[in-house]
Amino acid sequence: MKNTIKETLNVNERITASEVRLVGDNVTTGVYSIREALAIAAGQALDLVEITKANDCPVCKVMDYAKFKYLQKRKHKEIKNNAQKVVIKEIRFGPNTSDHDFDFKLRHAINFLKAGAKVKVCVKFVGREIIFKERGELILLRFSQGLEAYGKVEQLPKLEGKKMSLTIAPLVHKK
Repeated sequence: MKNTIKETLNVNERITASEVRLVGDNVTTGVYSIREALAIAAGQALDLVEITKANDCPVCKVMDYAKFKYLQKRKHKEIKNNAQKVVIKEIRFGPNTSDHDFDFKLRHAINFLKAGAKVKVCVKFVGREIIFKERGELILLRFSQGLEAYGKVEQLPKLEGKKMSLTIAPLVHKK
């Protein structure tokens, strides 16, 4: 899918008004007929671009339209590149997870949070293990306590079907 900037600006001959208010660099601001405005733009080897569509007298600017479009695309691309991408890492437990496995996964979660990723911690109940909901909640709360120095709880333990989950976001340190 092509990423395009949605601009519906009328340029040069596409402007349908008989009179326009003309603005721009090296142009005397005022109301001109469309022919005069096009002649002024052509004399400077630039385009006449309709900026605002007013019913009585639209505002048009004399500018290089190709350069304007290029700068808009570049600005759009720069905004897109600077957007922060959220990475969510998932760590899974069972209700009968041993202490060694718990500590091992806690160290991994600390590394994920230090790297700036969110951590989603899940306890999955298989078969009749659903009767141990309290164990799952205790594991999640213990896990969140172990990560207090590195992240804050964004979503408290929540049971969805046979899966109880908790989301932890990294702490933002001001430098």
